[in-house]
Amino acid sequence: MAGENYNELAAFVVVARELSFTRAAAKLGVSQSALSQTIRGLEERIGLRLLTRTTRSVAPTEAGRRLFETLAPRFEEIEQELGALSQLRDRPAGSLRINAGEHAAISVLQPALRKIVSENPDVRVEIIVDYGLTDIVAQGFDAGVRLGDQVAKDMIAVRIGPDMRMAVVGSPDYFTRYPVPRTPQDLTSQNCIGIRLPTYGGIFPWDLDKDGHEVNVRIEGQLVFNNISLRLSSALDGLGLAYLPEDQVLEHIEAGRLVRVMEDWCGAFPGYHLYYPSRRHTSPAFQLLVETLRYRG
Repeated sequence: MAGENYNELAAFVVVARELSFTRAAAKLGVSQSALSQTIRGLEERIGLRLLTRTTRSVAPTEAGRRLFETLAPRFEEIEQELGALSQLRDRPAGSLRINAGEHAAISVLQPALRKIVSENPDVRVEIIVDYGLTDIVAQGFDAGVRLGDQVAKDMIAVRIGPDMRMAVVGSPDYFTRYPVPRTPQDLTSQNCIGIRLPTYGGIFPWDLDKDGHEVNVRIEGQLVFNNISLRLSSALDGLGLAYLPEDQVLEHIEAGRLVRVMEDWCGAFPGYHLYYPSRRHTSPAFQLLVETLRYRG
């Protein structure tokens, strides 16, 4: 009976936190119908309705809110203690959830996975690519990756990459139809490939910098994408001028598939940092992640 009660209470905490049977079922790895039956069983046992359900939403009742406020901190303490106990193991183990943008995932996290996964079979890594400034604590991530100037002050930040530069590139074919731009003003007459990010809403301006003179150029063109691969492939196909991370285009520049322009307007800026809450328990698996990613250049 005790084990059954524990499972029901744990399920209730997840539903009350997520305010959704769909998301809670996914987190718990059970079907929505099974989860709903579990909550109904708990309510029948207690003799009180804990959740108000409609076709579109789930919300705790007064009794449910009180129970959640009592249980949630205790379950978190149990989870933290179980995580801390893993330090007694001889080798790192457990799951790591990381939130990062597409470029950080490709250029920094993916290469590190070779070492982490191949040498530590008990470690599982989940990387969620997200362009938004996600609250990693609220969304249950162990850590996130952002550029150095985007990390909140209340987080611990570990540098995991060098300073970065962007590159403005087009194919040789593109430049048979358009003049080579040399200044930010010249970009207004180019067919530029746009970037739309969820945290910005509109078309993201190209941030250019020369000798401390910063210019945000609002570009126009026929194409708009929210990922790197489509911007890169479109530039290679001669469909427009692209603004991309330097490391993603150097190989194509050296091979002559892309031509770099306005290099003097693309200055360096702070690179990627891994960040996480200061109160987080540093398990062996998490320590492994930090030390593998730590930038030593």
